[in-house]
Amino acid sequence: MVHKLADQRGRWTVVYFYPEDDTSGCTMEACQFRDIDETMAVEGADVWGISPDGADSHRRFREKYGLPFTLLSDEDHAVATAYGAWTLKQNYGREYMGIQRSSFLVDPDGVVAHAWPKVKADGHAADVLEKLTAAKADRAAHPAAG
Repeated sequence: MVHKLADQRGRWTVVYFYPEDDTSGCTMEACQFRDIDETMAVEGADVWGISPDGADSHRRFREKYGLPFTLLSDEDHAVATAYGAWTLKQNYGREYMGIQRSSFLVDPDGVVAHAWPKVKADGHAADVLEKLTAAKADRAAHPAAG
């Protein structure tokens, strides 16, 4: 199934990029998003996690940790590249291309309301929820001129 942000018009969407299913940091981040998923839904927001892993890996990851939100496969890195999340990384002196953990809060008009270009997994979901609440309040206080 193909998911498009254009189909999300009218809803807030959190798009978060993570390197790999079922690794320590990615599991921590996913479980923290899981734990606030009901609150996000009440706030009118959907969470989309994106990694290079395939659909089978995502299914196992969702089932193992009870993840209620959408996990999307970006095996060719096209979406991550478009968002600037596919970057040159270094580990133990070795350079390689990989996912830079990053997130984007997209408003109901399809505009990025907030971007987190470099994310630490622990506590990030709570920060996203805080920014969502603030962005919604700001939007309500300053409606666009029609």
